[in-house]
Amino acid sequence: MNGDNMEKIELIISDLLKEIGEDSEREGLIKTPHRVAKSWMTFAQGYKQTPEEVVGDAVFNEKCDEIVAVKDIDFFSLCEHHLLPFKGVAHVGYLPKEKIIGLSKIPRIVDIYARRLQVQERLTQQVADALQDVLSPKGVAVVIEAEHLCMQMRGVEKKSSFMITSAVRGAFRENNKTREEFLSIIGKGRM
Repeated sequence: MNGDNMEKIELIISDLLKEIGEDSEREGLIKTPHRVAKSWMTFAQGYKQTPEEVVGDAVFNEKCDEIVAVKDIDFFSLCEHHLLPFKGVAHVGYLPKEKIIGLSKIPRIVDIYARRLQVQERLTQQVADALQDVLSPKGVAVVIEAEHLCMQMRGVEKKSSFMITSAVRGAFRENNKTREEFLSIIGKGRM
């Protein structure tokens, strides 16, 4: 986002405050349009990133034929239908063929896609596809668990509900034992 975008967002937020009946000039709200515009720079930073850029040269040749998993990767995103947050954890695993990836790069891949307007189903698929594209492993598995404020604070208002999505590629799709091992590693039982 550049300075022009920031100014446009500030004007939009100022107008929004007026439209809902607020006084955008009262002390507590004077800087709100600027703070919201600045926040959106973080919320939408995933549009400016690709997995290849984030991973860079952190792919290494290594003989490894066991599951590599990173679990409980916390994230937040915004529901594209209501612009309300959803947040949760992602569990990501892969079965290397000839290459492994730097440990911090998996959470960064999750963030690339989480920092866009999203639906959880697409987010799960995008993370799996990105890891598959970057590494060409024998397989990839992703499980995401999240709570959605669009469902908790409006609409059906179910405060304790959360959603689970999964995406499996290669060996995790083709071999039940491999999939079960991943689910056991992340502590989720059968799928």
